[in-house]
Parts: sequence; structure tokens; C-alpha cells
Amino acid sequence: MSRVDFTQVHCSNPPEAPLVEDVRAGDQVGLECGLVVGDRVIDIGSEWRTFSNEATEVDPCRVGGAENPLLNGSDLTTLLRGGSGMAAFDKHGNAKYTSRKIVASGDRALMNASKEISQIADRLHLPKTVVDRANNLFKMIHDGKKLKSRSTDAISSACLCIACRQEGVPQTFKEVSAVSQTSKKEIGRAFKLVQATLDISVDAINTGDVMSRFCSHLGLPNSVVKAATAIAKTAEDLGIVTGRSPLSVAAAAIILASQASKCKRSQKEIGDVAGVVEVTVRHVYQLMYPRAVKLFPKDFVFTTPINKLPVS
Repeated sequence: MSRVDFTQVHCSNPPEAPLVEDVRAGDQVGLECGLVVGDRVIDIGSEWRTFSNEATEVDPCRVGGAENPLLNGSDLTTLLRGGSGMAAFDKHGNAKYTSRKIVASGDRALMNASKEISQIADRLHLPKTVVDRANNLFKMIHDGKKLKSRSTDAISSACLCIACRQEGVPQTFKEVSAVSQTSKKEIGRAFKLVQATLDISVDAINTGDVMSRFCSHLGLPNSVVKAATAIAKTAEDLGIVTGRSPLSVAAAAIILASQASKCKRSQKEIGDVAGVVEVTVRHVYQLMYPRAVKLFPKDFVFTTPINKLPVS
């Protein structure tokens, strides 16, 4: 039984006539002439009907979930379920049959990776497009039998980081590490290995990618977010922070903007959110402070004037 590709079928008279699907018969029919242009169409979605008995909490649904394109064999696994009648037990009262799901070892690795990626994405509130791309990246690594000696969790986290950057919602290694079972260092190593193995090039994280997120975690208003973004960009354009990490630059810019506003945040608070040690944040702040007059946007409303800001 073959699946019909709806993008290829069309009615012969006239060709541009719209097609409708007869769900009951599994046919694709021309709306104007009634010609059946595709039959025995398979619905790969999950069963939408339920046969559950609310009183006994038994749900004898006839099929499982929707097809998983990551798994070989379209996830057609076998589930043996134990019975509840007299014939299901031997003379000693032991169950003759136990629930057992037969899953290939290769599919098990994909399932575990997919589960890990989904859990991390849920905790970081990432869109499904990121999850799908990360799953595909992991499958490419798995099918090519590359990096077999590496931790599945580390590779999964690295694939998610790459997918985030490709989808325009970059996450730092620290942010991913905080909600996963893998350390920041392991994710960084796996990230480089996956890039080299798949020959993938992704843009580095810049201050604009993380500024809004960091300020949101710190509970800062939009005026401070705009000021910190402008401070970081101007500092980069003037070459004040050349060679410094975008995360430390963003943290130092937030310190300047917040200390000049009524919503002040300490270097430690900001460093913890940005995942940068306090000493590093302080050093970058000291590079920015002497040029603070040029860094602040002209329309910024100061609560604390620049000459009253902390020097270090």
C-alpha cells in the first residue's frame, strides 16, 4: 500500500479543479467532476476517536501516537499487554504475559535523544521548529554513526544549541546546561564536534541576541533594555570592548544602564544571570566607564548622573 503524494495528484478535467478528501473511503476526489485521483490514502495521524470507559479508566484505543519520522520503520513497534482473566495467570498466580515493547537499539538512542531535546526545549520555552531541527541534526549524527563514543545527552544539547542559532533564538551554553544533565564545558566541546562533523557554520551569539532575555530575568524596564542595547553596540563600534565575550559586554552594559536608572542591579546579580564571573564583568565595566558619556543614548533619562556612577 503506497502513500499518495497530494502535491503531485490533480484532476485531469480541469487540472486546476480543487480536490477534496473522502475521509471514510480514503479517496482523493475532484470537486467538479467527481473523478477519484487518489485512493487508499493512509492517514498517518494518531487515532482521534476514543473508546475509553471513564468508570474503569480503561482506554482500548486501537492505534498509538502519530508517525515519528525520526525512527526507522515509522515507529511500528509491538506492544504485548498482559491480560486480566483467569487464562492470563498460571496455577501459582503468576502472570503468564508481561507488557513488553520491542524497540531496536538504534531507535532507542533516537527516542532518548528526542526526549532529552524536548524536555530542554520545554524548560527554555523554545518553539517546535527548534525541536524538529535539533532532532534532525541528531539523526544525521546517529545515522552516520559518528561520535558514537560521545555522551548522548551532550550531543543532544549541542544539537539544540545549533538549532537555536539557526532558527534565530540563540541560547548560551550556560542556559542550556542549567536545564539539562550536561555541564557547560561538555556542551561546548560537543558543539564544536557536531559543527565539524556535519560541516555546519553558525553565527556567534552577539549582545543583541541576549540583552532582552537577561534584562527580563532581572526584571528591568524597557527603558533600561534600550539603553543597555545602545551602550553595548556603541562600545563595540568604538572598539572599547574588542576581543571581549558578548556575554560580558552585555552584562557590563546592563550594569551601566541599571545604575543610571532607578532600577539598580548589582554586578553579582547581573553576572549570575549572564553566566559570567563577577571579576570579568567588573573588568569590562571598567573599560566602558571612562567613555560612558558617549555610550549612553541621548534620550536616556538619568536618575543617577554619570559622575555619580560607581567607578568599579
